[in-house]
Amino acid sequence: MVSLPVNDKEADLKPGIEAENGSETAPEIPISQLREEIDAIDDEILGLINRRLTLAQEIGRAKARKGSQVIDKAREIRILNRLSGRNAGPLADYAVKQIFAQIMAASKDLQTSQRVSYLGPEATFTHIATMKHFGLGVSLIPQPSIRDVFKEVEKGACHYGVVPVENSIEGAVNHTLDLFFESDLKICAEIYQTISHDLLSRSSSLNEIRTIFSHPQAFAQCREWLRKYLPDAERVECNSTSDAARRASNTPDTAAISSSEAAAMYHLQVLASRIEDTARNTTRFLIIGHDEVHRTGEDKTSLMFVTSHIPGALYKVLKPLADSGINMVKLESRPTKHENWSYFFFADVEGHLEDRGVSETIDRMGELCLFLKWLGSYPKTQERGER
Repeated sequence: MVSLPVNDKEADLKPGIEAENGSETAPEIPISQLREEIDAIDDEILGLINRRLTLAQEIGRAKARKGSQVIDKAREIRILNRLSGRNAGPLADYAVKQIFAQIMAASKDLQTSQRVSYLGPEATFTHIATMKHFGLGVSLIPQPSIRDVFKEVEKGACHYGVVPVENSIEGAVNHTLDLFFESDLKICAEIYQTISHDLLSRSSSLNEIRTIFSHPQAFAQCREWLRKYLPDAERVECNSTSDAARRASNTPDTAAISSSEAAAMYHLQVLASRIEDTARNTTRFLIIGHDEVHRTGEDKTSLMFVTSHIPGALYKVLKPLADSGINMVKLESRPTKHENWSYFFFADVEGHLEDRGVSETIDRMGELCLFLKWLGSYPKTQERGER
């Protein structure tokens, strides 16, 4: 038997190295070694985060001496945009922003204990939106009504408030708009939250459900699903979807249209998920406070105004926007309640009051109005909520 000669490349192979089509594979690193390296990196990350928080504390003390506001949303957005721009992956940009948003929330908590008022109770979509925006490092104070949210911020009991202002399906939240007529609070930011409804119950089958609890808007947004699957069930309106879940948790043969967060809070089963009739159901929330937020370059300005009761009055007031090339993204009307058939208008336009073109245009609009009020300029948020 003749032995074939071994070529030079085969002779040079080391243990753990394979040759295939001329390529070599490095020896496999043991998992234990990789984990040790991860642990070392985690220790380094923790040290750097705590170092960052220490610097944030110093900034907080400096702000306290000067009487400056703690939350500077414009700077936060600049930081997040800068970091996502430097991100080379594999971490996704949205994950970069989520991670650093939580770090900045912890920084703000060290600088001062922020109190945020919101339309409660817990596990409502307003609560979910509030937690998404402020993180877990603030004190969240639920309120029974939108008016109470405004009052708590106006009297200084809370630094900020969170209220719904419009829904992509149901339209404007009129009570929020009306309160801006009475209040001197400013809009500091906006949040878009995707609204997705689940059917929650103690029961394990749809056949057992005799009564459904929910908020009127939730009933309206799930009308077709209810008609198809629970046409004979009695519908009982509640103050909130969270209150509906609480009532369903205490009553047999009932269900609630609410959120999965409420299911966890009240120990209910999810009988059906995402039962809303329209998939792209989004609510816009406003953060209200006393701060005047500086420009970021991607901003929105909200206005309230009253026109003369003459033909073409609204056209004349809006004409300066068109002449200046400023895009108006929203226009809503509401009765003034002080005089029959008299209305005030809400408008959202792109840009910031610190932009010269925007401020000059608003001045020209004011000359054509009976009344004009600047409600705030704040960072523009993409209409992309997260559950």
